[in-house]
Amino acid sequence: MQFVSIDFETANEKRSSPCAIGIAVVDGGQIVDEYYSLINPMTHFSPFNQRIHGITEDDTADAPTFAELWETLESYLSNKLVVAHNASFDMSVIRHTLDQFNLTYPEMDYLCTANISRRVWPELANHKLNTVASHHGIQFKHHHALEDARVAAEILIQAFQTYDTDELDIFLRKCRISKGRIYNHGYFPPKSKRAKRSRKIYF
Repeated sequence: MQFVSIDFETANEKRSSPCAIGIAVVDGGQIVDEYYSLINPMTHFSPFNQRIHGITEDDTADAPTFAELWETLESYLSNKLVVAHNASFDMSVIRHTLDQFNLTYPEMDYLCTANISRRVWPELANHKLNTVASHHGIQFKHHHALEDARVAAEILIQAFQTYDTDELDIFLRKCRISKGRIYNHGYFPPKSKRAKRSRKIYF
């Protein structure tokens, strides 16, 4: 089982305004590497977003831009399986920010741990990151990019254990979920497959 878990925080409502990234690398069911950086978003910070993550314009004034970090980030993401909680958000941050800097998309598969949680633990009241974390006794500082990335990684590890496999294809078959993918200036999201209805036979 090998994958990379990511989380972005943004300066405002625009997906092209990342101000922090956290990365957790998993191999063999354990986190073996981590990366965290503030990012200078080169744009304004909204009060709403600041209240969520606590990052300010002053905090990121001397931080590298996304373009300056991209070589490092690409080494973590390219040709990897990447996961995130509510992955549609984090993947759109990647795509919109790459578009802004006219950078080439990486080739990578991805999964959403929120969607996976809905399949593996349908009994939960909701499948927000803090709710799923609490279900597994995981304590963390929510909306810190590295801590959120760690928790998403732990959720997927727990999901594999619940389905008693470390083989991705078997796990996805049991979840009835297919991988999403980002590729050269294109993407498609993961898909959840409906359970097949049993056919009644009448005599």
